[in-house]
Amino acid sequence: MSTVYLIGAGPGDPGLITVRGRECLEAADVVLYDHLVPARLLRYARADAEKIDVGVASPQTAEQDAICYLLVEKAREGKVVARLKWGDPFVFDRGGEEALFLHENGVAFEVVPGLAAGLAVPAYAGVPVTYPGGGDTITLVRGYEDENRTPPDIDWASLARLDGTIVCYAGSQQLLRLVESLVANGWPPDSQAAIIYSGTLPSQETIAGSVKELLDIIREHPRRKDPAILVAGRVTGLREHLRWFDSRPLFGKRVLVTRPREQAAELVERLEAMGAEAIEAPMIRIMPPHDPDPLLRAAANASAFDWIVFTSANAVESFMTAFLDGTRS
Repeated sequence: MSTVYLIGAGPGDPGLITVRGRECLEAADVVLYDHLVPARLLRYARADAEKIDVGVASPQTAEQDAICYLLVEKAREGKVVARLKWGDPFVFDRGGEEALFLHENGVAFEVVPGLAAGLAVPAYAGVPVTYPGGGDTITLVRGYEDENRTPPDIDWASLARLDGTIVCYAGSQQLLRLVESLVANGWPPDSQAAIIYSGTLPSQETIAGSVKELLDIIREHPRRKDPAILVAGRVTGLREHLRWFDSRPLFGKRVLVTRPREQAAELVERLEAMGAEAIEAPMIRIMPPHDPDPLLRAAANASAFDWIVFTSANAVESFMTAFLDGTRS
């Protein structure tokens, strides 16, 4: 039966997709995904699945309409469709619009929640969005989904009086205005805050300091294009004690892995566990020898050698296969 799965892919790290999300992705005939969805996550899809890049996470109205019609079209073809969305489909995303469009067109759908960037990214930066004594509220602020790229219309003065944590999804064009709005409406300039770029990825960068210090930094570097997560509140002061992701031994390093793709997974996982960004570029293809006779003779006369030196695990596997085949014949 055709179904559309609206799947939250999480904020970047491919390992943060939920078990249910991965199951639905593996079952899909068609995968529609945002630019921000990591390419490695698409490997969980079937090799024969149709994969369609539908662009930015928050498209313009005409583009969003086209995506909605495409979801319905693929479902009516009898396909199982996975719609991979950055973060969570229902948190500052248009997953609600897509779900409503599917409902209006009689298409079965399931929403698979994902880790919202506003909660997961601060955790990767060592910032708990709640902490005893850190305030009793969390406020998530949309900062870049608006079509006109204007700052959100928010009662900033009321937010400052809440005495809690503010988490802003901040596009490059809004970040300066968001911080200025905080300061102009009563947020203490000497209070702690952090800006997190490329959250949960090996390229993550966190800039922490007082709100005033961050404001000066943004003004000095106004052309940075990366979206970010802005966290303001007392909890940000815990970062130096709780940072774990960007303190790993290989964090910030890019490592090229040239092994065959089918043999690279274990090494890639180990590198990433130590904080490196592993770039897979398979430059070796393992094939049987054109002339197997020397290998077969060596395997048949293995007892005649004092030492046999192998240069790789592939050589061992080929030799042992020939040796075992020889003993069986």
